[in-house]
Amino acid sequence: MNIKERLYHHLPIFIQNIAISCFGYFWKKRRFGGVFIQELEKFKERNNYSKEQWNDYLNIELNKMVQHAFRTVPFYQDLYTKNGFASSDFENFKLSDLEKLPILEKADVRAFCKTSLLSNELDPDGEFFTTSGSTGTPTSIYFSKKFHQKYSAGFEIRGRNFANIHQKMARGMIGGRNVVHSNQTKPPFYRYNFFEKQVYFSIAHLKKENAYNYVDAINKYDIEYMTGYAISNYLLASYIEELGLKVKPLKAVITSSEKLTTEMRDTFRRVYKCETFDGYGSVEACGLITNCEFGSYHVSPDIGIVELLNKNGNPAKPGEIAEIVSTGLLNFDQPLIRYKIGDLAILSQNQNCECGRNLPVIEEIIGRIDDIVTLRDGRQLSSFNRFFANVSGIAEVQVVQVDYEEFHLKIVSDGHFNDNSRNEILEAFKIKLGIVHVEIELVPQIPRGPNGKFKAVISKIGYLNKLNK
Repeated sequence: MNIKERLYHHLPIFIQNIAISCFGYFWKKRRFGGVFIQELEKFKERNNYSKEQWNDYLNIELNKMVQHAFRTVPFYQDLYTKNGFASSDFENFKLSDLEKLPILEKADVRAFCKTSLLSNELDPDGEFFTTSGSTGTPTSIYFSKKFHQKYSAGFEIRGRNFANIHQKMARGMIGGRNVVHSNQTKPPFYRYNFFEKQVYFSIAHLKKENAYNYVDAINKYDIEYMTGYAISNYLLASYIEELGLKVKPLKAVITSSEKLTTEMRDTFRRVYKCETFDGYGSVEACGLITNCEFGSYHVSPDIGIVELLNKNGNPAKPGEIAEIVSTGLLNFDQPLIRYKIGDLAILSQNQNCECGRNLPVIEEIIGRIDDIVTLRDGRQLSSFNRFFANVSGIAEVQVVQVDYEEFHLKIVSDGHFNDNSRNEILEAFKIKLGIVHVEIELVPQIPRGPNGKFKAVISKIGYLNKLNK
């Protein structure tokens, strides 16, 4: 926890709300100011593109990106030259040529994200955003304001508008930010961001006994949609249903980060009287897949071209589990070209959705369903990835809950894991969970399942099996 966070947690609640609102004001201005409105109209117009228009558009945008990358980004200059490419090869570069380029591995992004993967023509008003991803691997991505606004416009049209909502509506959020100190035992277990009409609920206090306070906030602030982690939102809805609490109907639930199941959708429909719209994205912001109003998962190719490759590196057939390889078209400061992001999906046989949009259709995103950690006081948690977002030295991590207060961590080091890394992890667990015993084991690798992925969280004291439906 940095100094600002320590200071925040010592402030009175009303001052914390003011602090969060101030942060919300600048965050709102960063995302929805500048070029946001004009980009919004462009994304909206492209919703109606024919397949031919999409092909022409993507050829032009891809050509711009690869020429820029080869000319201004040292990493690509070196990589492509070593693979026999010259500048002339990119002058007439088309979509059909994309498969000729080498894959960008996650390890390379992690290693060079703040050095040679940056353009020599860097927009100076940007900043790095960091995530740990599903494996605990920290990755930093450079966001200029213009890039941030373009991506926000894309999500507004293909994320919120698909669900018939917009960014000015009041929302409830269950995410990874530590807005309420874990030691707090009395409500409210949320803080309010006035400028974005956002109620940010504490994920660290999510248990049945506290559900009434979450419902009070939904009703008090006239929340119109819920968003954030899929499993955490599902747990809250389950508590509301089990306790028979009266909650206002919502317009939508927007989920992310974890695999959305049929049981979750059904529960949200019963509790909130609305449909759920799932989304797949990442801090790298080089690809976006979202549910339309007919339930199809659509790729937004104007954010990033998504290739689905089988285990042999060839284009996957419909119905075949494949790796997602993305080429971002918006971030010229830190281009990600043919980036193997580490996630899996299945291409749909039917590419004609009832919505009529000529956007590629994904049958399923193969996300993770991790076990839910249950603490002795009844709190239930998932999404441990943010615990490790700013910890250096971690390539992969798996959290194993042995007992209510005992956790074993299996960590694959990237060669830089040290005592500071260990102390940062212990501090994160103390802040989020309270007094627990954490045992850290460095391992050469974490065993994978049949699909090549591993569970990031395993609980040995039981969890909600119905999530696997």
